[in-house]
Amino acid sequence: MRDTFVKTLVRCAKEDKTIELITGDLGFGVLKPFWEQCPDQFTNAGIAEQMMTGVAAGMALTGKNVFTYSIGNFPTLRCIEQIRNDCAYHNANVKVVCIGGGFVYGSLGMSHQATEDLAMLRALPDVIVLAPADLVEAEECTKALAKYQGTAYLRLGRGGEKRIHEKIDNFQIGKAIKVCDGQKVAIFSTGAIFEEVTACKEILNSEGVSPMIYTFPTIKPIDKDTIEEVAQKVDLIVTCEEHNIIGGFGSAVAEVMAEMKNIRAILLRIGLNDEYSVRVGNQKYLRAQYGIDAKSIAEKILNSLK
Repeated sequence: MRDTFVKTLVRCAKEDKTIELITGDLGFGVLKPFWEQCPDQFTNAGIAEQMMTGVAAGMALTGKNVFTYSIGNFPTLRCIEQIRNDCAYHNANVKVVCIGGGFVYGSLGMSHQATEDLAMLRALPDVIVLAPADLVEAEECTKALAKYQGTAYLRLGRGGEKRIHEKIDNFQIGKAIKVCDGQKVAIFSTGAIFEEVTACKEILNSEGVSPMIYTFPTIKPIDKDTIEEVAQKVDLIVTCEEHNIIGGFGSAVAEVMAEMKNIRAILLRIGLNDEYSVRVGNQKYLRAQYGIDAKSIAEKILNSLK
């Protein structure tokens, strides 16, 4: 996703000279196309993410459209005060970009695991939160943010994600995307965990279960219309996220369902069960350890249906 993000941002920046990209002294191999093609729109702020965010806010208030870029928790949790006070409060055109949401940097330990970021950024007023599932969604999210006026958060995977969509017609911030129809069960997914959902679907199909599947590239504002429509059609809605179940995507869906009348579906939230990872390993290993891999997701759905 990071390569897709950079290539898309280069195209946008060539058309819109107000777009600026600031890095916290990393990602140079990935960001090279941007600084080579848009050298006057690129800044390395050094290993000083809080300052980077403050600088971005200042640039935005002079008319720039600024993207800050770093990994995991560095541009988000480390900078939450600057995002809140300097950017969001002033509705500044700052787009915070995290590479490596969830367990992408799992081998570096919990300090590098972004598993509370969605909840933290979702709680900030007037901040939109995006987490694309594949390369096509990442491209569409980047193009949308290049035009969006205000503060936003874009959570990306690291790279190697599978392509889900051939194309997306009429992509809109705040709208879910239907992947397939199904019966009785609907799986809502956000971010790169979708690759586990696709494998889970095959397991469920072998057990005679055909789930309806949606991706939610936008977590805030959440697509209330889709949630309400689906909740009247199925018996079970399942949310999947590579994030703490407290305050994240599943919580956003739960908030919508809690205010519905005559609801049919019950809700199953799948994610980290309000815990830090005390284990160290690659993303696949940690997903299995914490019950958010395809096999675990399928088992939890089948148990709920029983």
